Amino acid sequence: MRHKQLRLTLQVKRLSENRSKIFNFYLLDIKKSKLEPSGHKWIVKVEGGPRRVNHAAVKVGESIYSFGGFCTGEDYTSLRPIDVSVLDTCTFRWTLVESPNHSWEVLRPNGYILKKDVPFQRYGHTVVAYENDIYLFGGRNDQGACNKLYKFSTTDLKWTLIRATGCIPGARDGHSACVIGNRMYVFGGFEEQADRFSNDVYALDLWTFKWEYVCTQGVPPSHRDFHSACAIYNRMYIFGGRGDMDNPYHSSRDTYCNRLTYLDTETSRWHFARALGDVPTGRRSHSSFVYRGEMYIFGGYDSVKKKHYGTMHCYDPVSERWREIPINVGRTGPPCARRRHASVIVEDRLFVFGGTSPSKPSEGVIGKMPNDEYDDTNPMQEKLVDHNDLYVLDFRPTLVTLCLSKVIEASLNQRDLPISLQLRLRDMVVSNQLSRPIDYAG
Repeated sequence: MRHKQLRLTLQVKRLSENRSKIFNFYLLDIKKSKLEPSGHKWIVKVEGGPRRVNHAAVKVGESIYSFGGFCTGEDYTSLRPIDVSVLDTCTFRWTLVESPNHSWEVLRPNGYILKKDVPFQRYGHTVVAYENDIYLFGGRNDQGACNKLYKFSTTDLKWTLIRATGCIPGARDGHSACVIGNRMYVFGGFEEQADRFSNDVYALDLWTFKWEYVCTQGVPPSHRDFHSACAIYNRMYIFGGRGDMDNPYHSSRDTYCNRLTYLDTETSRWHFARALGDVPTGRRSHSSFVYRGEMYIFGGYDSVKKKHYGTMHCYDPVSERWREIPINVGRTGPPCARRRHASVIVEDRLFVFGGTSPSKPSEGVIGKMPNDEYDDTNPMQEKLVDHNDLYVLDFRPTLVTLCLSKVIEASLNQRDLPISLQLRLRDMVVSNQLSRPIDYAG
């Protein structure tokens, strides 16, 4: 630790130059703290982003694209174009994308005629990135589910309806999707036409756009929706989700499995992953991501226990061990317990945004969600609030990031700092402007 303190001291002096009074504070603080070489910290919390629940998001380059989702109070019985928001992960600024083919004609006060290449606003869908394009599949609004495949180009911001062939999956929502090689794998979800949970696997060739039903071997995961899927090498890992005691049918007697399963996509065989350590409990509507070859899960909900989760767990496929990640670290602290949010990793930073949580008495109460089990006639039913916040967890914060966090935390004078650092400090605390404060929601 002595060697690390010396190295930090040299970097601080080089950064500070004529601003030694300010940066000497950081130098002393860092020496006193037990700073780990790769200690993760929450470094950003800003409000005002897209207020969305059950949205889908993916990164391309240094940008995160978020598609659809819902917010209580909006109309989901009529068709309207899906909204697309993009986050600059360097400045933490959200902007609403205006697609060149995002136009439509008003049919009546509560409906629209959509252009065929533009998907309607939906929730419970999936998006994956392949090269510079993003592929959207499935999802629903209150009129029904969808099984069309759309491509969104991040180059010209245009939508294209893909004329897919082969064994096309039925309309569904709450499924998962991930890319391995040049194929997009889709698992599970709730099938609208069959009116049941699914545990089938479909694969889409992203060169030919031909669907294939994957005939798997081994014991598959149980039928479920709102689980998560992660791709690590040639494996698709499945965790969590909502099943039913009457599987595959829905009787509102929910079940939650915490057994980790993976599909070897080279052999099409399912395997139960060996899981040692601190195994997380079953849940649905959590998020998952892969960082440095390990799978992480955050948040989620168990309707049997009536519990929202705000914990993070990590699974190492090499040691076959789960561990809980301490997340009450950093300037902002962690996000509150939530479900139906999005988590996207960009290099060494995790971006968590949106979702819904039990409301506090001082917050604007959000009512019934679309297609949800929420019963607003039950006075004991927990009420929920939709979020428009953005949290950033830095797994390997640089010295500059640590120093900027200390400036904010200690409310230090910023006037003598370089303009470039002042701008970075502003971006770390100033709210976005895409949505109104929570007191006005709903």
